[in-house]
Amino acid sequence: GTSGFTAQSFGARDDKALHLGLQRSLLVALLLAFGLILLQVPIQWVAFKLLDGSTQVTSLARQYFFIRIYAAPATLMLYSFYGWFLGMQNARIPMAIAIVVNSVNIGLNFLLVYAFHMHSNGVALASVVAQYTGLILAIWFLFKRYKAFARRIALKILLKKEGLMIFFKVNGDIFIRTLLLIFVLTFFTGMSARISNKILAVNTLLFQFFFFFSYFADGFAFAGEALAGKAKGSGSFVLLKSTVNRLFVWGLGIAVMTGIIYLVGLKYFMYILTDNRDILNLAKEYYWWVVLLPLTGIAAFIWDGIYVGVTAAKAMRNTMILSVIFIFLPAFYLLFPYFGNNGLWMALQLFMISRGLSMWLLARKAVYRL
Repeated sequence: GTSGFTAQSFGARDDKALHLGLQRSLLVALLLAFGLILLQVPIQWVAFKLLDGSTQVTSLARQYFFIRIYAAPATLMLYSFYGWFLGMQNARIPMAIAIVVNSVNIGLNFLLVYAFHMHSNGVALASVVAQYTGLILAIWFLFKRYKAFARRIALKILLKKEGLMIFFKVNGDIFIRTLLLIFVLTFFTGMSARISNKILAVNTLLFQFFFFFSYFADGFAFAGEALAGKAKGSGSFVLLKSTVNRLFVWGLGIAVMTGIIYLVGLKYFMYILTDNRDILNLAKEYYWWVVLLPLTGIAAFIWDGIYVGVTAAKAMRNTMILSVIFIFLPAFYLLFPYFGNNGLWMALQLFMISRGLSMWLLARKAVYRL
């Protein structure tokens, strides 16, 4: 919700709200991160109960989790910085930080996994170091580009009940939405593992291409947060409407282009990620689901950004609840017994369509009401 609050304050030219919003967001992120670290044992117990993978996979995943969890403060504070910079209509700083974080992560992965033979532990440690590198860089950018907003605000001001209530109300709704999204993805992974380790490997392989597309789609979501929030803050309905239209024109264009590229080349792209013939041959039976995902999922990505930008988090949360409880789960339990892994993918496709469609139907009340 930081990007939405910031963009609206930016549109309204309210420097005091911009300053307060950043520091309040960072404080809450830090407190939540410490909470996650303190509760890491029950969290991992619940998570791995849901996954229900093989003993070897679960053991390696647990080792990864107990290292990766210590990146929580850096990761959550980075989300706050990303949201604030985007709300300030500055996408270059988050891009620069992301490039550095990913470069450090990739470099350390090669060093720790291949040179020091740390395997999944090395991957986790690389992620932790990369996240803290990104946090240090974000703080440096704040002092270099926005020094006036780096001044410390008294804790009693940050903890004022009225401001915190609004902040937690919006972010609480976003948190519920995110938890449900994580539930769907975890459920998908868990059901894949229950079918077989091969299907788990296949679905994980195919999902890498959806994640690759999601980087492009997230770009439109971030643009929606910044531009829709700014339009709402300025009180311009015309600007808000044109922003939404432009986002969908460009977003749908990218989705169609990605779908065509995947249709033609996905069978070959898979060879970049694995040389296991059994996995590759099995993946060819399901790859066309990934071809469809950019088309069925782009609307949900874009509307997510717009809803966050105009701080219509409650409506976004409700569409997620609807899509999970009344679409995804019923579709899975109806289709999976007959179609197996295809049924699992069908349920995911229907979930993505439902999210985009339901947010479009609610847009008149949730988005366009200034």
